[in-house]
Amino acid sequence: MTPRHRIESFDFPAGMAISSKYKIVIKLGEGWEGEVYQIKETLTGILRAAKFFFPQRNVGNKSARSYALKLHRLRSCSMLIQYLTQGLIIYEDVPITYLVSEFIEGEPLDEYLKRQKGKRLSPFQSLHLLHSLAKGIDEIHNKKEYHGDLHLSNIMVQKFGLGFELKVLDFYQWGGASKENRKEDLVDLINIFYQAIGGKKYYSSQSKVVKQIIMGRKRNLILDKFKSVGDLKTYIENIQWD
Repeated sequence: MTPRHRIESFDFPAGMAISSKYKIVIKLGEGWEGEVYQIKETLTGILRAAKFFFPQRNVGNKSARSYALKLHRLRSCSMLIQYLTQGLIIYEDVPITYLVSEFIEGEPLDEYLKRQKGKRLSPFQSLHLLHSLAKGIDEIHNKKEYHGDLHLSNIMVQKFGLGFELKVLDFYQWGGASKENRKEDLVDLINIFYQAIGGKKYYSSQSKVVKQIIMGRKRNLILDKFKSVGDLKTYIENIQWD
């Protein structure tokens, strides 16, 4: 892979044609492997989602193939989008593989938080968010897979209220679904919870219930308390409020 083939961002403009089949609508998110866009079928007007892979992160289409197969294997998991098909475009004289999936109506979690009072959720709302995330990721872990790239911008909020309906947009493809990788998902969930309550600015004023989950963001304490995402889910379900 020569330096000129390294692409760190696409930033496709709205209206850009893709393979004479689709048009770019808006960028939905990004990750280590590539970027995710909302696209529209030119023939039908149906909205889809497409992940475009950075070429240096998809040598020999290994990442794209792995991603598609993973979505197919995990198609029964409630937090995952449904894979549809693949395609290829030429960008800056480089072949770029993209995968098309169903489009899920919703809002990225980071944007959703920005609209909330104080740009954060109440502790009670944050616990509901964390429980919904843990429930969805636990389904993935139970199928011996992991996510590996959980952060605010690749989690879509579909519905919210007493609980949350969420979807994840992206996966990290390198490395097998080891116990260590699943632990990283768990730590990432706690970090998302920490960010949802307002982060460092508000942490010291949080209740004992919240602090006993975040554990000062100390990885060793978190993993000592929660052995799995399933443990975290069960813990939240059995919290006793003072």
